[in-house]
Amino acid sequence: MERNYIVVDLGTGNSRAALVSSAGKIYAVKSFENIYHKDEMYEDAQYFLPEEWQKPIMEGCRELRKEYPDIKVSAVVSSGARESIVLFDKDGQAFLGLPNIDNRGREWVKEIPDKEYIYEITGRWVTEDFPAAKLLGLRKKHPDLYNRVEKITSLSEWIGEIFTGKIVIEPSQACEIQLFDIETLEWSQRICNYYGIRKEILPELQKAGSSLGRIKEELCKELLLPVNTEFIIGGADTQVAVKGSGIHTGDVGIVSGTTSPVVTIVDKMYYDKEERCWTDCNLGGYNYQVETNPGVTGMNYQRFKKMFFENVPYGELDRLMDEKEEFLCTASFASLNFSKKQSLKKGGFITGAPFDAALDTTDLLWALVGDIACSIYVQYESLCEMIPHEKDYILGCGGGLQSEVLCQMIADLTGKKLIIYEGFEQASIYGCMKVCNEYFEISYEKSKGKEKRFKPRTDSLIQKYYPVWLSNRQMLNPIN
Repeated sequence: MERNYIVVDLGTGNSRAALVSSAGKIYAVKSFENIYHKDEMYEDAQYFLPEEWQKPIMEGCRELRKEYPDIKVSAVVSSGARESIVLFDKDGQAFLGLPNIDNRGREWVKEIPDKEYIYEITGRWVTEDFPAAKLLGLRKKHPDLYNRVEKITSLSEWIGEIFTGKIVIEPSQACEIQLFDIETLEWSQRICNYYGIRKEILPELQKAGSSLGRIKEELCKELLLPVNTEFIIGGADTQVAVKGSGIHTGDVGIVSGTTSPVVTIVDKMYYDKEERCWTDCNLGGYNYQVETNPGVTGMNYQRFKKMFFENVPYGELDRLMDEKEEFLCTASFASLNFSKKQSLKKGGFITGAPFDAALDTTDLLWALVGDIACSIYVQYESLCEMIPHEKDYILGCGGGLQSEVLCQMIADLTGKKLIIYEGFEQASIYGCMKVCNEYFEISYEKSKGKEKRFKPRTDSLIQKYYPVWLSNRQMLNPIN
């Protein structure tokens, strides 16, 4: 029996609602931009208002049902960006959101003790990126707001609360809080004490692929849903996309979007004494995802395209870049030297002096895409130093891989085939579909369909670019 699901996928810059069948047919996707506000009490802090986000989310769901009123929906499911949380008060009101781009805890993370222990237990080093530090920063300058907090949860499980009224968190999201023991799958009182955070505000766990309960009656009426429609737990967007792309134990995958984590799946918890990686709980907490990450990548390409090539399709940009036989500059805009725990604060284009009259915007574009490829390659090499990659291919997914020139660059640098399956840009939706299929015990597996294979070449332009790029990036951001 074929079923249909509403998927809510909350990203960093944009979010979307989609209607998908259990056989993998995506009927429609409704996208909307996420709104943030600056908190002037800090040097670098942003927040969002849950009620502002909830309106377009529900409007997107309503539009899907109006367009396809005859399609019976069996479940709602969600995935969400990592490192972001929603805060609830004692009345159950979601009153504040602290997104992954909020750095309000930066001033105080240096005060956190026992950092080696925290890395060993949580799988990530102490930084302002994670919600533990965001809550610490909130407590320091907004004690009134902090004291109002009764519970927190992640973006994906916040959607579950909207639809059912229940507050839980999935292990793939719990590990992102930096208060979670990824081996025992329990909240750590000791680490809560280090941050001065009340353990009571942390929600109960519930695993991906389980039912949070039936959708609220009023929402069933509003969205033309059967009264027995259930909410199925999804999880963190990267892990959901990995599931949607068919990345399994022993595979290496690139999940390219705003950032481009390079991941592999392992059965046992992995600990790196040199702290070069993050170890994440995979969906359900049954195994682990080991990740390295070049930081911001795809967003750089999007912004550059909007600025200089807004109405030019990706295919035409690929054609222009393919014509390049030499590079006239290098670019450095990726934001992390991950294995060194180094944020790359300086970026730009570097070219020779005086200015080359032959240099144009397509040279800048090629250099920018080359920067993304090289940054991903550095993280791939770092991951392989920890966990050898025996297979002759890498799997890729996410909207950040729309450029075939970028895909070929990655293959050339890594010396591995890069395989991109049809629908790669919708990996999170397919991952949510698979989670629901498992709950309903639907064995039908969406065929992988068409695929693109990018075979590695030798003596390509990107291979000549890489050492120059690396030298220039190190010049801009020397390691202390």
